[in-house]
Amino acid sequence: MGLENQISEFTFDTFFNNVNGYYRTAAVKAAIELGIFDIVGENRKSIDEVANECQSSRRGIRILCYFLASIGFLKVDGDVFYMTREMVMFLSRKAPGYLGDSIDFLLSPYIMSAFDDLASVIRTGEIRLSSDGVVAPDHPQWVMFARAMSSMMSLPSVLLAELVDTQPNKPIKVLDVAAGHGLFGTAVARKNPNAQVTFLDWENVLQVAKENVAKAGVEDRAQFMPGSAFDVDWGEGYDAVLLTNFLHHFDKEGCQVILEKAKAALNENGRAYVFEFIANEDRISPSLAAATSMMMLGTTPAGEVYTYSDIKEMFENVNYSNVELRPIPPAMENVVVGYKNSL
Repeated sequence: MGLENQISEFTFDTFFNNVNGYYRTAAVKAAIELGIFDIVGENRKSIDEVANECQSSRRGIRILCYFLASIGFLKVDGDVFYMTREMVMFLSRKAPGYLGDSIDFLLSPYIMSAFDDLASVIRTGEIRLSSDGVVAPDHPQWVMFARAMSSMMSLPSVLLAELVDTQPNKPIKVLDVAAGHGLFGTAVARKNPNAQVTFLDWENVLQVAKENVAKAGVEDRAQFMPGSAFDVDWGEGYDAVLLTNFLHHFDKEGCQVILEKAKAALNENGRAYVFEFIANEDRISPSLAAATSMMMLGTTPAGEVYTYSDIKEMFENVNYSNVELRPIPPAMENVVVGYKNSL
């Protein structure tokens, strides 16, 4: 690539759109709080209609809606706004893939404060939060996380259950590690009436998992194991161990400790399922993987998003016999399956 082409990839807009990125954050947050996406939906709504329905000033709604359209959150035809079906799927509160609740965690003052002085974090190697950040024992942020991310994980949990339950209705024993909302283990229990699921997490977080287990009506096949995944005895004889959105909080050595504990807890034909944002080998794509690494930089002492080759190496370092990458579209994350023994 010539110098001219390299220069043309970076523009005036590139700089200001990113430096002013907090405008986007504030605009999307305001739209969710005002209910704009629910009001507009797949209907065609004028500025006056939107302003009246969300009881807001016309000027504010006009500027906000045009800005939302400019960044891809609304469509516009003159002064009439609408949304595509794909937009509605993620932005409508009634949609199964609704993402709006996630802002309670992602934009919480605690998380955002981690990035007040990122240069200092990078310079010193020490996060601005407490010494362990979000991986501190019984951290209250995880209760917020469990509640805020439930909607976002409803579809992926069902897709992962399809991988885990390979022989429908056959008795299966599952351990859901760092269960959080408990949706992944619950999805397995709902799919297979003979599944027994143990949910492991901090005591305060398990309260959220218990609520979701009760809603799903699978309490009679659920057990709860409070404590740190690093410290408690997981037991043994599991057919599947679920490690969902967990490994990226730790360095490779910490991840291998968890994978080794999973291997010890599995029966001879058992499998460990790692559900994660996985970076491509260039480490800059997909963009969500690179962004999640940045989040880990600000909120954990050693976490980051790993490539498939990183995760495969971790599995192999603790002697799993086989490792596979299993995408589960349309989920943004991927699954890496580690087999305790050969297929």
